[in-house]
Amino acid sequence: MTTISINEFYKEIFDDKCQLTELFLNEQNNIDIGHFNVFNIAEMSSACKSKPVMPYNRRTYYKISLINGHNRVEYADKEIEVKQRGILFASPKIPYRYVPQNDEQSGFFCVFTADFMDKSKTALNIDSLPIFNAKGDFVYQLSEEQFREIEQIFLKMNNEIQSDYVYKYDLLRNYVTELIHAGQKLKPIDGIHQTHNAASRISSLFIELLERQFPIESPSQSLQLRTAKEYAENLRVHVNHLNKVLKEATGKTTTEIIASRITQEAKILLRQTDWNVSEIAISLGFDEVAHFSNFFKKQTQLSPLHFRE
Repeated sequence: MTTISINEFYKEIFDDKCQLTELFLNEQNNIDIGHFNVFNIAEMSSACKSKPVMPYNRRTYYKISLINGHNRVEYADKEIEVKQRGILFASPKIPYRYVPQNDEQSGFFCVFTADFMDKSKTALNIDSLPIFNAKGDFVYQLSEEQFREIEQIFLKMNNEIQSDYVYKYDLLRNYVTELIHAGQKLKPIDGIHQTHNAASRISSLFIELLERQFPIESPSQSLQLRTAKEYAENLRVHVNHLNKVLKEATGKTTTEIIASRITQEAKILLRQTDWNVSEIAISLGFDEVAHFSNFFKKQTQLSPLHFRE
């Protein structure tokens, strides 16, 4: 699992030779407004050959998708089936995969970055909203009436982004806010738990998430995730479930695996850098040198200084 930027998003969904790719990147990446774009799925498919399956990645942008077609959304230990009409609210916090189940796909989606919404004088703190909460649900079934109502918002977006109205991005932020509030009134679709596949997926995602914390390349860099609970929250599963899955797959608990990887990185830093022990401790997420020294000695039977010598 990799982290996909907004620029990489265009290259991910379009052919390299598609002229729309450069057009979108050149016109929409504006440091003064952040990034926003909206797509008509049917028109996009005819303009460029899009990839049939979205890879299971974490993204650095937000995405709201109005779905018309049979699809499956996979994340954490859940698989959500959208049988006909639905809407998906994706945030950078949640790695997921979107898998079309047939060729009859239409609808709209918009992508935007946090700084796009931050430009509004009445900006929503989108990360604090239930619909973008890492612990919440983000896929919703729609009736035909609900679909048509939300479709009208996307149609207004699609028309506005092509206009030369000087304040169009302010208006587009309002439309995004309208979509968010419409979504928060909906009831999420219940997930279909797939025990074997989900367990394998969670185990794999955990290891990839852990490895993304490394290598530590400067004393100013610091681990973002340190505890089993923090990893579980990022993977949208209960910490007990994560422990169970990893214990069955590796014979070790989440905490043991994390400690082992931190120890491995500590050894590398002690051997290959001239950073002092305090700098290494802080970069590995320890508030006190003594805490790091005690941790390292418990793992290796040596103090950091003795190991380095």
